[in-house]
Amino acid sequence: MALTAIIEEHGGPEKFKLTDIEVGAPGKGEVRIAHKAVGLNFIDVYQRSGLYPMTLPHAMGMEAAGVIEAVGEGVTHLKVGDRAAYAANPPGAYTEARVMPAAQVCPLPEGISFEEGAAMMLKGLTVQYLFHRTTPIEKGDTVLFHAAAGGVGLIACQWARSEGITLIGTAGSDEKCQLALDHGAAHCINYRGGDWVRKVRDLTEGKGVKVVMDAVGKDTFDGSLDSLAPLGMMISFGNASGPVPPFNLAVLGQKGSLKLTRPTLFTHIAQHEDCQAMAKHLFDKVLAKDVTIQIGQRFALRDVAKAHEALEGRQTTGSTVLEI
Repeated sequence: MALTAIIEEHGGPEKFKLTDIEVGAPGKGEVRIAHKAVGLNFIDVYQRSGLYPMTLPHAMGMEAAGVIEAVGEGVTHLKVGDRAAYAANPPGAYTEARVMPAAQVCPLPEGISFEEGAAMMLKGLTVQYLFHRTTPIEKGDTVLFHAAAGGVGLIACQWARSEGITLIGTAGSDEKCQLALDHGAAHCINYRGGDWVRKVRDLTEGKGVKVVMDAVGKDTFDGSLDSLAPLGMMISFGNASGPVPPFNLAVLGQKGSLKLTRPTLFTHIAQHEDCQAMAKHLFDKVLAKDVTIQIGQRFALRDVAKAHEALEGRQTTGSTVLEI
């Protein structure tokens, strides 16, 4: 049996229910993994609230690290006893152990802790596709990254610095801005301090940035478009402030023939080979000390509701993990 956090209806953090679930043997293409640590992400909030509806009841969580306990038929990249980490569908990571598809479960190198593995997979793989699989970004380019002191943001700041990319961050306090700067942002704007779009323009000598990476959504969408240089790319990859309202595509032409995309990580990692290659790139960055994983908060699995309250209330910095 494995203690597991589930929801039976969509709503607030109070909807979590802790229950013991029997963990069976893995079938073809599956593994059973005993978790050591579990990562939290904003997609978990979207699924719990119903913004991303799920068939209920359902276990929650998309990211974890642990030890492989059993391997099903056809799985060749993992064996019993291997350290492993993943970001993957279907949800179900908020548990002590689970059976799941093996394709997106990745061998976790020695030198990376279980907590780091749990805290980095979804966020780090997101940064990998943002910088390498979405639109060409080269050394010397300038990008704008919202929520730069969050779990994805702190990885992005370091990733950009490691590749000679100028990252302008935004955050909600001077303290969070300093954290982003300490992790490699070239500049960070406290968006509560006034016209952040004008400040982006000032930092780019009026030109605007080549790429905006925006997981905030509704509150920053218009300003993000206004921060782009002509022919720039807007990557909208989250909705922390709520979904972007219906949008007139003609505005993209009016603002300088801009490009707009709404990617998801799970499209990028759907193929086993792609997922494993992206994970290796991420692991190499961490092992080379180009990227360190900032774990700002730790909660017990039983306190998952408190963890969601902190995440949703923007009271967190870096990554948040559940300790198993």
